[in-house]
Amino acid sequence: MRQQVLLDTGPLIALIDRRDYHHSWVTTELATIQPPLLSCEAVLSEAWFLLQRVNNGRETLVGLLKSQQILVAFQFNEEVESITELLTQYRSVPISFADASLVRMAELYPSSEVLTLDSDFLIYRKHKNQPIPVIMPE
Repeated sequence: MRQQVLLDTGPLIALIDRRDYHHSWVTTELATIQPPLLSCEAVLSEAWFLLQRVNNGRETLVGLLKSQQILVAFQFNEEVESITELLTQYRSVPISFADASLVRMAELYPSSEVLTLDSDFLIYRKHKNQPIPVIMPE
């Protein structure tokens, strides 16, 4: 079982929305992952917005948080300098605030993998030059 998996917005939406193209892929991957999934407020904010049109989507998200299947494991106030550097370094990609937070989390959790649908994670580097291990569809 995989541990310390960092959760991006795309797989979170796909998990909750059964109509999402990646729903079955995400549920299959989650069977190989030891809960809790780790994430950040930026991912949750994006998901909250995107789930507004998904029947019971926001309620399901709240349930995942209350049951601690997803834990917020990032404190922006402690990482403002690192996040600012990442936003500057990858501005041409461009990088979102949520992605920058997950890149920093990958640095803080050295044995982690990022569960994502975003191919930009193949470009991003932790500690400036190390690939970030990802779990993503082929």
